[in-house]
Amino acid sequence: MTSVHGSAQSLSWAGLGHLRGLLVTGSALMTLLLAQAPAQASSDGDLIRLLNQRNCPRCKLQDADLVHADLRDADLRGAKLQRANLGQARLDGASLQGADLRFTSLQGASLRGADLRGANLEGTDLRQSDLSGAQLDPGGLARSHWQDARGVAPTVLSYPELHNAGVTAALEGRHPQAEQLFSEAIRLQPEAAISWVARGLSRTEQGKTELAAADLNYAAVLYGQAGEEAQAKQLTEVATALLKPGKKTNQGSGMGGQMLSGAASFASAVAPLAMKFLLPLAF
Repeated sequence: MTSVHGSAQSLSWAGLGHLRGLLVTGSALMTLLLAQAPAQASSDGDLIRLLNQRNCPRCKLQDADLVHADLRDADLRGAKLQRANLGQARLDGASLQGADLRFTSLQGASLRGADLRGANLEGTDLRQSDLSGAQLDPGGLARSHWQDARGVAPTVLSYPELHNAGVTAALEGRHPQAEQLFSEAIRLQPEAAISWVARGLSRTEQGKTELAAADLNYAAVLYGQAGEEAQAKQLTEVATALLKPGKKTNQGSGMGGQMLSGAASFASAVAPLAMKFLLPLAF
């Protein structure tokens, strides 16, 4: 039989063990909180410094709320701005070289003349932003969302970006802009037959039948060289039909897209093929 004294002693040791466990847990929690506190203080200090001085290279500003912030000519070289909200912010002339802007919102922001060379723009939202005169690496926008951004120089866009942007513009009825984008795509990859087809169809929508026919004929040559004889023949027939006497040349009728077998519109004629931009030669 266990004595009362023995039971009390057991309870005492059990209590001490439980207390020791609580102290260890509390100590670990306090260590964690103390470790996080300087980081939070540093982040807050960087934010205050940026807003007051606009000079904060390599600042830690992850998840910062900077909507409508006036950061013109700010020095943010190498800054950590992942997931920050800079929507509608004014960043004209700002130095963002090497900044980490992954998944950052710059929607509607003004970045006129900003330096974005070396910046990580993966998943960055640049929709409706103004990039007039901004310095960007070639292909730097490849993994960002830059639709409807203003002032994007074609020289910083890759072939797939230019071609697919042209498809988007054409599907929205902006055929002059689509023609320009397809022309830039052709400049980068002149052997890509699909871009010649796309530009030809955009030109038919503008009533530029002779230029459209020339594009389709050249696309036919490229398809023929790639062994796609049926496609080449089809395009040649469309080009010939476009040049028949009596065709209207002052406005587009969409006939180029309609005459491609199985294609009732620009979308069905070009958009599916645009998805194959990584395939070689004539696609």
